[in-house]
Amino acid sequence: MGEYSSDAERTGPEDAEGPRAPDTLPTGYGPMLGGSARATAPLRNQVFDTVRAAGRIARADLARALGISAGSVTSLTSDLLAQGLLREVSAPVLRDTTRGRPPVALEIVPDTRLVVGIKLSDERHTAVLSDVTGETIASAHLPAEPGRLAPDALCDVVETLTDTVLAEAGLRRDALAGVGIGLAGMIDHEAGNVHWSPLLLHKDVPLRDAIAKRLELPTEIENDVNVLTLAELWFGKGRTRRDFIVVTVEGGVGMGSVIDGALYRGGRGLGLEFGHTKVHLDGALCRCGQRGCLEAYLADYALAREASTALGRMSLDGGAPKLGAQAMLDALFVEAKAGNSAARSVFRRAGRYLSLGLANLVQLFDPPLIILSGARMRYDYLYADEVIKEMGQLLLSTERSPPEVEIHAWDDLVWARGAAALALSSATARLLDEAQLVPA
Repeated sequence: MGEYSSDAERTGPEDAEGPRAPDTLPTGYGPMLGGSARATAPLRNQVFDTVRAAGRIARADLARALGISAGSVTSLTSDLLAQGLLREVSAPVLRDTTRGRPPVALEIVPDTRLVVGIKLSDERHTAVLSDVTGETIASAHLPAEPGRLAPDALCDVVETLTDTVLAEAGLRRDALAGVGIGLAGMIDHEAGNVHWSPLLLHKDVPLRDAIAKRLELPTEIENDVNVLTLAELWFGKGRTRRDFIVVTVEGGVGMGSVIDGALYRGGRGLGLEFGHTKVHLDGALCRCGQRGCLEAYLADYALAREASTALGRMSLDGGAPKLGAQAMLDALFVEAKAGNSAARSVFRRAGRYLSLGLANLVQLFDPPLIILSGARMRYDYLYADEVIKEMGQLLLSTERSPPEVEIHAWDDLVWARGAAALALSSATARLLDEAQLVPA
């Protein structure tokens, strides 16, 4: 959050009634440290992003944050004020003063753009409606149909969910500036193609263009762990970091990485498939069809496979009551907490494989921060002290301490919020480009 100067010079235009009085102090959304991607963007974009990240910031603080002159800030913010993209507010007074004009700050006008972010899942689909600041206005969810879907059927889900969350806010589709979609699988963000996903019947699906055509809206698609990583960068523990890694353990095992303030997707856009790195030659069967993947020892289906034996229940035939993966995992966790040695051994084994995978990440990337996220983080056996300690023991011995490891068990909507951040990045760029073409 930017600090406010009590004696900040007021240089831009103001309403006839003066600056708007603040209701509550906003926290701001978006990366606070920027990075090379922001530094190379046009200055007006840098100004807009910095104000959004601060929530509310004085001109003097804005100039210091960007390393530019007060005159440049005056010119840039005057244009954005005149175009209705920024507005002035009364800033908190940090010291008593009886001279000069009251201090003012700048904030984003929130309703200039609205976007929808959607997370598609095999359990339930979620959506959020967000304004241009990143604030969530409404949310909605739909139960997922069992099995894989044809592309048209998945487009139906997106269309229904989009209209549902808009209805929650009393809005129509023409109020939107874009839609962001996150789903599991190998997603080529730049091309908009889904090479493979556990949600789709077919491979190499041009899903972005199909959804954009259906909704008649600009659309972005991304791997679900990448949208979760964007959520950390925009709303979570990554806001004040330029470099960090996110690891998720859920239906699969995923990884996202931020390098120098920007999401890293790999040289050809399909990297960071952490769950499909090999940890055991000719090992357990993974849902990708290969053997020995890390995911085959950590993901829901892998733990459920072990749980069916540990609990003495059959999940595949009629010989005993059938349990879904989630119910079986919950039962396994209860048994482990109660001291069942077989149940405890399932989590202990999974934790050791997690230690091995994390140690490999540290050796490859040397991250200052690893964030463990996802629904399975409530199973504390997966991030117990022993897991982190074993990770450290697997690292090369150096004088440098191991990276910081944070646990962040978000609620279910965080994935959709990350997808909204994906849509906002594109919508904001378009908004600023359009505003630059219109005379103030």
